[in-house]
Amino acid sequence: MTESVTIVNVGYRSTNYWVISAGRSRLLVDLGWPGTLGKLQANLRRVDVPPSEIRYGFATHYHPDHAGLAQELKNSGMRLLITEEQLAWAPKLASIVKPADGYVDLEMHDNQIVSCAESRAALAAAGFAGQFVHTPGHSDDSVSLLLDDGSAFTGDLTPPGFAEAQDVELVDRSWRQLRTLGATTIYPGHGPVRPLR
Repeated sequence: MTESVTIVNVGYRSTNYWVISAGRSRLLVDLGWPGTLGKLQANLRRVDVPPSEIRYGFATHYHPDHAGLAQELKNSGMRLLITEEQLAWAPKLASIVKPADGYVDLEMHDNQIVSCAESRAALAAAGFAGQFVHTPGHSDDSVSLLLDDGSAFTGDLTPPGFAEAQDVELVDRSWRQLRTLGATTIYPGHGPVRPLR
């Protein structure tokens, strides 16, 4: 029997951070701005999610507003799920944040590496029915989380019709892939939840 899923937005500073809960399992999708751990923890408590219950985390891509707290959350007990498509990009985050931002360098040796092709098993072991889907268009390391109920966490995947000319085909392919796999509702990195049309 599959646990029912609840989704709560604990975002701030114009970025959405999604807590997905299935029974006792909690996964945080996108991981906060650098230097803002206290703000994220306060937002978790505001919605009655003790920060210590965030056992898993996943960044849709490695930009400061989506992965800035990855190491600090790991230091607090979170297990970071990172896909093979993101491995080359995650360490580069340190080069695009300012020293004043308070970024803590991401350690790469202790993360759970997941291939998109085999992500269903890794997510099931964490308590979630779904898969990771490589969805480049905003960045080469963009990966969406698609749950079996049709909920798709797309980070900054460029909305259809807004892509730069050189990226139109790539963006369209990513959206087609999500539709084909059953996505029905988009939980974006910025802006409101919306149906996938």
